[in-house]
Amino acid sequence: MAKLNSSRSVEAVKDVGYHHCGPGLYLQVSPSGTKSWIYRFKSPVTKKQREMGLGSQSVIGLAEARQLASEQKRLVTLGTDPIEERKHIQKSKAIERARNVSFGEVAEACIKAKSHEWRNAKHAQQWSNSLKQYAYPILGELPLSDISTDLVLKVVEPIWISKSETASRVRQRIETIWDYGKARNYVDGENPARLKGHLDQLLAKTSKVKKVRHFPALPYDQIGNFINSLRNRTGFSALGLEFLILTAGRTGEVIGAKWSEFDMEKSIWTIPADRMKAGKEHRVPLTNRTIEILSSIPSNRNPEDYVFSGWKQNTGLSNNAFLALLKKMGRSDITAHGFRSTFRDWAAEEAHQFSNETIELALAHTIKNKAEAAYRRGDQLERRRGLMKEWATYIDHKVNKNA
Repeated sequence: MAKLNSSRSVEAVKDVGYHHCGPGLYLQVSPSGTKSWIYRFKSPVTKKQREMGLGSQSVIGLAEARQLASEQKRLVTLGTDPIEERKHIQKSKAIERARNVSFGEVAEACIKAKSHEWRNAKHAQQWSNSLKQYAYPILGELPLSDISTDLVLKVVEPIWISKSETASRVRQRIETIWDYGKARNYVDGENPARLKGHLDQLLAKTSKVKKVRHFPALPYDQIGNFINSLRNRTGFSALGLEFLILTAGRTGEVIGAKWSEFDMEKSIWTIPADRMKAGKEHRVPLTNRTIEILSSIPSNRNPEDYVFSGWKQNTGLSNNAFLALLKKMGRSDITAHGFRSTFRDWAAEEAHQFSNETIELALAHTIKNKAEAAYRRGDQLERRRGLMKEWATYIDHKVNKNA
């Protein structure tokens, strides 16, 4: 193993192997002809011989290589293993880079990770839209580690009273993103967006300031006139809205209905869990009129076809279809969702033979009381069938009376 003393000799050497170039420093020539610098030393920690790469000879010259070897020798003399020291420095730099990751980057990663537990893509879109509108303009480009309580307040305070529901959701999402970043070791310490024991000391209680949103509803004793007007109209929107009224369903449940969900022999409409607000499958008993509506729709009954078709092929009615229909009917004073309240009011006043639990099940409401929910058995399908039959009978009576 020849010792190389000059840059010229380093350039000229071709022999494969190690070539001594100074205290602990070697030039390694590989079988392919590439050359690299190696520092050999006895670790002061493990007492074992080790080799440390110092870089390519094509980039680092002899003089610089000797300087690097000298620096490693100094560490060994001080009792530090230079390889472990380099790993520590690299790790520290990686952590520093991680701590500089922006709020926007962490948010996108968090949404991507969380999207697998959400029922549909719409939830992820709602997250993205609210963050882009309210959080990103202030926090988006900042390192997550720079997010402070003052900055979170700067996002939510302007809308905390005027848009309390939106502000509350944005705060929750910032809190979740920060916790996600903490789990990834991007940040540490207390979450600046935490509400309990933190922001709740600085912001008004939303329960005291938020206005409960009531969907404008038609008084149930006026249902006859309305259904008469509705039946004078043609098209899927009119059929779909009457179907919604008779089933006390939600707009999304009706416009998203597909033929595969209906068992006409058993008179049951089964809405899959991923289309329900509570994320739980819901069975709806069908009455004579709802079956009549379904039977009146010309269709090949392909299981994946929408029952109430939209303008475009293979699509259902739009979210605004019922709203547009009500506007055309001169009834901008009510909403499609409000008919659930119409049904609820009728049931409370006129359907005394049915329990509140049966009525709540018909509306597919979740039970907030965990103890009560634990004792609920079944979905009372046959009781609800009787309830919905009574509702249809009441509507028919009002329709015929006002015909």
